[in-house]
Amino acid sequence: MRMRALIADDEPLARERLRFLLAGNDEVELVGECRNGAEVLASLKGLQIDLLFLDIEMPGKGGFEVIEQRGAAQMPVTVFVTAHNQHALHAFEVHAFDYLTKPVERERLQATLTRARERIASNAALLNQERLKQVLTEAGMRGGGGKEYPKRLLVPNGARDVVVNIQEIEWIEAADYYSCLHVGTKSFMLRETVKHLVNTLDPARFVRIHRSTIVNMDYVCEVAREGRGEASVLLTRGQRLKMSKNGWQNLVAASRSV
Repeated sequence: MRMRALIADDEPLARERLRFLLAGNDEVELVGECRNGAEVLASLKGLQIDLLFLDIEMPGKGGFEVIEQRGAAQMPVTVFVTAHNQHALHAFEVHAFDYLTKPVERERLQATLTRARERIASNAALLNQERLKQVLTEAGMRGGGGKEYPKRLLVPNGARDVVVNIQEIEWIEAADYYSCLHVGTKSFMLRETVKHLVNTLDPARFVRIHRSTIVNMDYVCEVAREGRGEASVLLTRGQRLKMSKNGWQNLVAASRSV
C-alpha cells in the first residue's frame, strides 16, 4: 500500500523540491499541497493522509499551531521541514515523527520514508488492536439492567496482546498518555488515560484516590489518616498509595454503595 502524503509549505520552491523528490518514489502518493496552516487543517479534515511534511513557519498558523489545534493524537505521521535547526527540540516535544532541514536531501528523505512506512504499518496494527479490544470489551460486558462495565481488557505487550481480567487489576497509575495496570507481580501499559479508565470501570470497585491513581477496592486492606488533609491506602501486597482529599471522599462514597 502506498503512503498518502501531503506537503505543507508556504515557499513554492520548497514544495517543488519535495514534489520532485517524491515523484520518483513508488512508495508515496502525493495527494495535495498546502500553503498555510488553514489549508493544512482543511486537508486533514477532508482527506485521508498517512504522511504529512509540515513547514514550521507559515502565514497565519505555523506547524506547531496546526498540531495544537488539530490535536497530536489526530495527526498523521508528521515530518517537520524547516530551515531553522533551533526548532528541532520543540518538534519532537510535540510528537513529530522526524525533522528535515531545507534544502531536503534525497538520501535523508529516503531514510525518513523507510521509517515512516514502518511507523504507519505499526499504527495500522495498533488500530486493529484497538478495534479488537473494543469487540472483546463489549463481549465481556456484564448482563442485566443498569450500566454495564467491561470484565476484561486487551493490552498490547510487545509482539503479543495480553487479555487482562478486570478483577485482577490491583491498582492503576497514570503515565503520561498511558496508564500502568498493576496485576499481581506484573504491570502492563495501556494506551488509555486514568481519566478515561475511571469513567469506564465499575465505580463500586475501582476508585480514583488521587489524580494519578485508581485502586481496586477488593485489594485495599487499610486506610490511614496521616494528618490534616493527608491519607493513604495500604494494598494487600504491601503497596502504600497516597490519597488526596477528593480521593478520600470517593473512597467513602464507594464504600457506602457496596
